[in-house]
Amino acid sequence: MAINLRRIRHGANMTQEELADRSGLSSRYIGAIERADVSASVTVLGKIANGLNVDPSELVRKIDKGCSTEKVQVLE
Repeated sequence: MAINLRRIRHGANMTQEELADRSGLSSRYIGAIERADVSASVTVLGKIANGLNVDPSELVRKIDKGCSTEKVQVLE
């Protein structure tokens, strides 16, 4: 989830602070999730997805380990 969250947030040109405001979470918590320091509950996953205006499945989608995030973005 951490990689997908950061990729989607960057793709939306959104800061952690902006996402925090949109999702009702703290920017420190968003940062901790992106660093994979903490795991997000299903409730938090939903809040983040709403803040990013994406389906929650986008955040938990598995990325092929053979692909870099740049390649994944191109494929989308």
